[in-house]
Amino acid sequence: MIAYRDEILLTIIVLILLFFVLLVTKRVIKKFAKLKSINADRRKLIRNLSYLLHYLIAGTALVIIWGVEFKQFSVFMSSVLAVIGIAFFAQWSILSNLTASIILFFSHPVRIGDRIRVLDKDFDWTGEVQDITGFYLFMVTDKGENLTLPTSLVIQKGIQIMNKHIEEENDHKEEV
Repeated sequence: MIAYRDEILLTIIVLILLFFVLLVTKRVIKKFAKLKSINADRRKLIRNLSYLLHYLIAGTALVIIWGVEFKQFSVFMSSVLAVIGIAFFAQWSILSNLTASIILFFSHPVRIGDRIRVLDKDFDWTGEVQDITGFYLFMVTDKGENLTLPTSLVIQKGIQIMNKHIEEENDHKEEV
């Protein structure tokens, strides 16, 4: 008989399953993004982050299938997680901005082109959202200033979504 027959079969099953999960994930994110009118660049960022998660899960399954003992695997994973944890602690703002970007993608009503007001007691930031990336929200204030806000700040501060454009509102009033 073929050595490692069961492991090869299970590896093929995991890889086929991974392929279909990635395909479904891509379609779901694409449909959601079109439904919510989300920019293609933001859709790509979220898709890549979800792919990373799926690859990590498949890699863990393959390590277990190929017989790495659980004790060895747990020691290896705890070492890796400790190093990653220290790195993320040192770069906490990167992790929080990526997480905030994912939250903005799926559940926050702010979209590119919206007029917003950032509710802050110290600053009056009102303007139009130009772009939302993995780390920053770019907006042009009513005073013409280009403003770059970390996505984690957008989640932490209150955001008031205003009318799309002042000009459209004024044009509509003049017609009536």
